[in-house]
Amino acid sequence: MTFPRTLADLSTAELGSGYQAGDFSPGEVLDAVAERIAACEPTINALWHEDLAAARSRAEESGARWRSGQPRGALDGVPVTIKENIARKGVAMPSGHAAGDPQPADHDAPITERLEEAGAIIVGSTVMPDWGMLSSGVSSRHGITRSPLDPALTTGGSSSGAGAAAAAGYGPIHIGSDIGGSIRLPGTWLGLATLKPSFGRIPLDAPYLGRCAGPLARTVDDLRAAMTVIGRPDARDYSQLPPYSGDYRVPDFSVSGLRVAVHTEAGCGMPTDPEVAAVVDAAAQRFADAGAQVTRIAPFMSEELLVDVDRFWRVRSWVDYHGLDIEDQRRILPYVARWCTAGADVPGAELLRCYQSIQTMRQATVAATEPFDLVLSPVAPVAAFTAEWPMPFNDPDQPMGHISFTVPYNMSEQPAASVNAGYTADGRTVGLQLAGRRFDDAGVLAAAEWFERSAGIAAPERTVG
Repeated sequence: MTFPRTLADLSTAELGSGYQAGDFSPGEVLDAVAERIAACEPTINALWHEDLAAARSRAEESGARWRSGQPRGALDGVPVTIKENIARKGVAMPSGHAAGDPQPADHDAPITERLEEAGAIIVGSTVMPDWGMLSSGVSSRHGITRSPLDPALTTGGSSSGAGAAAAAGYGPIHIGSDIGGSIRLPGTWLGLATLKPSFGRIPLDAPYLGRCAGPLARTVDDLRAAMTVIGRPDARDYSQLPPYSGDYRVPDFSVSGLRVAVHTEAGCGMPTDPEVAAVVDAAAQRFADAGAQVTRIAPFMSEELLVDVDRFWRVRSWVDYHGLDIEDQRRILPYVARWCTAGADVPGAELLRCYQSIQTMRQATVAATEPFDLVLSPVAPVAAFTAEWPMPFNDPDQPMGHISFTVPYNMSEQPAASVNAGYTADGRTVGLQLAGRRFDDAGVLAAAEWFERSAGIAAPERTVG
């Protein structure tokens, strides 16, 4: 079913042009988003906390600024959502699980502050699975979050609600987080544009090895609009990068002469579906046809590296699980409980070895990718799976065999974007991952935008609402 386009579907640039011309107001846009939420939310289940009442007040304030010719910038009056693990004062952060009685946060995270200072209208906080350790929308607290493209299919995760909100049209920009693929996986399985930035580029108030926050959107230009606001330093993040003063653009960007690597086998984990590989190969050919020097590279991950990072995370989550009382342990999703219990008896020496293995992963990733301006690959080896499955392989005793393409760039701290690159024969979306050198977020966005525009892949259509 094809739905008519409304104000809820406009990009950041289209909203700004409309506000400036007086064609419509932030209040009217918010009404359209509220209507979309009402139509889609009973099916897709993207929101943990809805803020439409407060958002209306902010929309009125934004409208007054636009009428007076004094907007705060490109995001003034733009509806956005934030993942539930990003602090918003007065909103609880349950981390996706049903244990305990989470209390309202007593502060705003740097991301929240930057968005509100820019005049963005936060319409709500989006859901995630238990502790963010699933690549789906399955949660012991929230239930199942479903794809707006096909409710029978997963959204991906752990930024499941952010992805669903983006694909459904709850405004143009949605902020997620990513420690092993949690922004890009919803990107590939929902046909979105996403960016996991360089580690430390977007400040967090609770940084952790490999963790980044970043935007999910329907277009690369919306990713850039978000980055110009949230990709600024904040002293609360002790891992922050030096200030970046640009606008995340590359003047006169050209693909011609770029050194581009491509690989469609990760070297470990799940084998790549031939349909997924074919989409990536076609994308690489498009770069070659435009003058890029495209080289096929061998896999640089190994099964041992993948198993070790999985074990490291199991121990981390076991610590959280073990700290709960028995009744709360029973509330954790059984899949996650079984997965993390495998970390219960890991000795300290083994945990340290796993940590050192992560550093080896970082070393291997940098060594393999350093000669290139850009590395192309699938985001995930398979297309979207059933919404009820916590993982694409649905077995908590297996390591995370679907993140072999994504997790290396979390640990190497390099930026990696995704963009919809095509479809399987049965209509499921396939994302292209574009990874760049550390700190070159602007270059990665430029390449993703070039592909988006030159390929002209039809945007996926929602079937909900």
